[in-house]
Amino acid sequence: MERVLHEEQRLSFFEKYLTLWIIGCIGLGISLGKLFPRLAVNLDKISIYQVSVPIAICLFFMMYPIMVKIDFAEVIKAGKAPKPVLLTLFVNWCIKPFTMLAISTLFLGVLFKGLLPGFEILKDGSHVELYRSYISGCILLGIAPCTAMVLIWGHLAKGNDGHTLVMVAINSLTMLFLYAPLGGWLLGVNKMPIPWQTIVLSVIIYIGLPLLFGYQTRRWIIAKRGFKWFEERFLRYLTPVSIGALLITLILLFSFKGELIVRQPQVIFLIAIPLFIQTCLIFFITYLLAKWLGLSYRDAAPSALIGASNHFEVAIATSTVLFGISSGASLATVVGVLIEVPVMLMLVRLCLKTGHLFAKK
Repeated sequence: MERVLHEEQRLSFFEKYLTLWIIGCIGLGISLGKLFPRLAVNLDKISIYQVSVPIAICLFFMMYPIMVKIDFAEVIKAGKAPKPVLLTLFVNWCIKPFTMLAISTLFLGVLFKGLLPGFEILKDGSHVELYRSYISGCILLGIAPCTAMVLIWGHLAKGNDGHTLVMVAINSLTMLFLYAPLGGWLLGVNKMPIPWQTIVLSVIIYIGLPLLFGYQTRRWIIAKRGFKWFEERFLRYLTPVSIGALLITLILLFSFKGELIVRQPQVIFLIAIPLFIQTCLIFFITYLLAKWLGLSYRDAAPSALIGASNHFEVAIATSTVLFGISSGASLATVVGVLIEVPVMLMLVRLCLKTGHLFAKK
């Protein structure tokens, strides 16, 4: 335990207390929603083609720092050890989306359905049962594999940092091609409206553009100032930017949802249950498959943590564009952020305690 706590000090101030920051934003957002009920609504009206400009700016700066950290040159080296890469891709795209759909439907659409009554008016004016909106948010989380914060989880677990970095890069590229079609199909299974054009647009805006600008920024700064300055000085200031943009987005979101949360606080708890189960299930599936494939602990641990982690920035961005910042889908993606840090730290501890079960390579 002391070893994990010592390693946790490597987390930045913002990252280490992310859950507390999120809880604070929930309280601030609810308060603003009560005191100034028209504030968030008026901000959201500043839009271009139904895309809120303030939210788009926040979401871009939430994604851009993550993309800057990715070194795509490492992707080429992944071919020398394809087994852990193929395992991670298989779990992320062939298992995880479908277990998320099944688990969220079971809990939110069956077991908890009577506790989530009512309908929601979507951006296009259509009506949908509220529980379906929550399931949609879970789906968007399930098809968005691993945020750049998984670099931290893999490092804390004493895993192969190179493998973790490669998988962040590969997943970012894979999402460009699979996120829209897979998301549209699963949302259709959930009987939600499928605005295909908006899904593709959101992928371009919130993955493609930050990826392009991040790559160009990284390349330019390293050429001008060197990799050491880039890593020790430039990246140091980017994490607070990313998390700050995330927190501003959450304040706006909860200023919309404040009345619902005050009236039905159990909603967040109910959404958190299937998300927690899904995270743990995917972790154990990947961890056991890694053991079966004979991977070393240094490859098995980050593979399992990558599978368990969600790219919640993409999920929040997409749900906001598709269904609106006040939607149940957006609320569900935020609950994913809320449980991310404590659950992933729990899984890191589990990795450290079970590392002796794997081959040492």
